[in-house]
Amino acid sequence: MKRIGMLTGGGDCPGLNAVIRGVVQAAKAEGWQVIGFKQGWKGIINNIFVELNEKSVAEILPRGGTILGTSRTNPYKQEGDAEKVRATIKKNKLDAVIAIGGEDTLGAGNKLSKDGMPIIGVPKTIDNDLNATDYTFGYDTALNIATECLDRIRTTAESHDRVMVVEIMGRHAGWIALEAGIAGGADVVLIPEVSLTIDEICGYITKQRARGKNFSVVAVSEGFSIRGEEIVTANKELDAFGHVLLGGVGERLAKLIEKKTGYETRSTVLGHIQRGGTPTAFDRVLGTRFGVKAVQLVKESKFGHMVSLCGRDIVAVPLREAVGELKTVPADMYELAKIFFG
Repeated sequence: MKRIGMLTGGGDCPGLNAVIRGVVQAAKAEGWQVIGFKQGWKGIINNIFVELNEKSVAEILPRGGTILGTSRTNPYKQEGDAEKVRATIKKNKLDAVIAIGGEDTLGAGNKLSKDGMPIIGVPKTIDNDLNATDYTFGYDTALNIATECLDRIRTTAESHDRVMVVEIMGRHAGWIALEAGIAGGADVVLIPEVSLTIDEICGYITKQRARGKNFSVVAVSEGFSIRGEEIVTANKELDAFGHVLLGGVGERLAKLIEKKTGYETRSTVLGHIQRGGTPTAFDRVLGTRFGVKAVQLVKESKFGHMVSLCGRDIVAVPLREAVGELKTVPADMYELAKIFFG
């Protein structure tokens, strides 16, 4: 009988519980046992886990967040932590560890795999910025939430003749802002991949006013940088993986637009609301398929691999391909959005 460990790392994300449920049910069909480590890599470093079974995962499919908890713990930040992971695997007689996470969680998983540990990855991030997979689960939910928020902001902007700046998550990849901006009819979309000056941004807005439109909605990704302006961050602290905590570009942009154009401008930060709550049907199905496929990879001893959506198929790809570089918005996608700026 095989014994599998599982963890969820990084930011919480809609669909995590669908993956957990998929792993447990697929393992049950094989007659295997599953344990879940609490709080991501922190749980496996400290050997804190719970036994998972059919009862544990009953009714968790529509729940947001993760029943295992999560953290941004890096097993390579503190000396000796990686060896503690190895010791936990040995102590619990684990045949594999399924790590569910984004760039950082899977980056650590890739290193642990290179160090000889039996790691299998499942791609999770609302940012959709992981390479080697067409989509990550969680993205569709975040995209739909951001789109709904833009729809709601539009009626307020129109009622008050305002410019409304909506700050959207995404860090270094502008997928949510771009596609929510297109779906929500944003008048300007600003993403990390394309830096614009305040004059260029205001040019789009004044052009819209000149043709008789009395309001504008600007969708801006949190990682967008205004060319010629200092990059805005929430603070100067770094997380365990060395990332600056972002936030504030929306407010800064709103002040600059109002000063430059004279139009009343307000900003709204969607923040963590984008990754909480009930996952969409797409993310529930994708998460389920990922979880079941991860168990299949354990059966095939395909360690050092990640499950991936390729077209309609769920396939295995090397972890190194997923974490080598970010999947960012290509130029042609941004050109599509720009058609609607004027």
